[in-house]
Amino acid sequence: MNEGPVLHGSPYVEQIEKYAHSLKQLSRTFLGLEEKKKAFSNEEIEEMFTRVREKVCGKCEKCGWCWGENFVHTYQMGYELLSAVDQYGNELNTEVKRKLMQRCIMAPRFLREMLAGFHDARQNIIWVNRIARSRESCAIQMDTFADMIENTTRELENSIFTDERLEKRITAVLKKKGLRVLYTYFFMNGEGKYEIHVTVRSIRKQKVTVKEVVSAVSECVGRKFILPGDSARMIGSEYMTVVCVEGPSFYIMHGTARIGKDCDRISGDNFALMEMPGGKYAVALSDGMGSGETACRESTLVIELLEELLSAGFPEKTAIQMINTTLVIGREEIHYSTVDMTVFDLYSGECEVIKAGASSTFIKKKDSVEHLSSTSLPIGVMNHIEIDSVKRQLEDGDFVIMVTDGVLDALPVGEQDILLETIIQGSEIANPKEMAHHVLEQVLAWTGKEPADDMTVMAVGIWRDGSLQLEMN
Repeated sequence: MNEGPVLHGSPYVEQIEKYAHSLKQLSRTFLGLEEKKKAFSNEEIEEMFTRVREKVCGKCEKCGWCWGENFVHTYQMGYELLSAVDQYGNELNTEVKRKLMQRCIMAPRFLREMLAGFHDARQNIIWVNRIARSRESCAIQMDTFADMIENTTRELENSIFTDERLEKRITAVLKKKGLRVLYTYFFMNGEGKYEIHVTVRSIRKQKVTVKEVVSAVSECVGRKFILPGDSARMIGSEYMTVVCVEGPSFYIMHGTARIGKDCDRISGDNFALMEMPGGKYAVALSDGMGSGETACRESTLVIELLEELLSAGFPEKTAIQMINTTLVIGREEIHYSTVDMTVFDLYSGECEVIKAGASSTFIKKKDSVEHLSSTSLPIGVMNHIEIDSVKRQLEDGDFVIMVTDGVLDALPVGEQDILLETIIQGSEIANPKEMAHHVLEQVLAWTGKEPADDMTVMAVGIWRDGSLQLEMN
């Protein structure tokens, strides 16, 4: 092509950015509402005293004296009780009880009502804080979503371009094949890779294969295009859009080996492999809290949400943060899960290792093994978490090996990463499935006993297109 791409100004971008701005404003409003309570208000304390005065002291012959000329000492005694309950709970220390018995002839009932008032007020604080925490989580969710909308809109706007000469060429070639072109849209990602959407229909009775359309577009552009896996195969008399994506330079293959705690058939570890927009491929591994069915449900939920968000085009860290917020909202008990994800760019061969509370990841090259560790918290613990990530350039034949806590915990403390590096480095296996089984078998052989936790090993190898083809069983 002689002409360079011309940026396409979309009239909808400004409106979408207004939506994002509104979400951010709503998020700030949420955060500016009632804050979490750390102590009782004066009104709540006064209500406790009123409750005692009405239910206990009102029937006492000394009520007028205690709440009249001696009210200072009565309030002091009440404050001492509240302070002691806050410090010791219902089991007050002997000195506080002794003072109460000396000052009040109805001490047991006085104490009972003060405790009841205290616990009611504290329960109110718990509910207020729970609502505030949920509101804070919603605000974080909205703010994250607004950032994602803004970033995606800008990326899309920058990726769209027009090329009239190329559009006419594609239209002419497809017309010779008996197809009528309604629209042609051109996109270019940050790495300079093309994606072309062609909306066509057949103008003859015979049907044309989608593969022919992709081949024709490849010829016109001078680049190799492929079809996404879920594309329809034939073009009929109704208009349909064919998505032509520039083929990647790399391919990956994977293998998994796993075993449950005490050889249980149900594992708390779950994993997924996902094709993502922009020539990316994600491998995700999650370890649920504990083991067995409960841990399995938690990690399954995390993996399913990850698949849903990533396939929809959400950025990886945004997706993890949104899942974390979802798990925190409305839960009284903490149920955490780790997230260990490696995202491969099949155009450049670069990978990004992303972790939330996960074990080390190992990268095996021809003559070395590197381990990447993390100190971040798992998801489901706090409203906002730090997500660790690091990028590495991979070469033909490199391996990325991901493991759950059970694998490393089976090895001696302080030597875990070194021992696993040694096991990986000593292997010449080129098949990912065999590599994963080799690592797990070596760790089990080292311990010499049944697993004390769920154990999963995932091995992912990357190769340049055509350099290596393995048949995976």
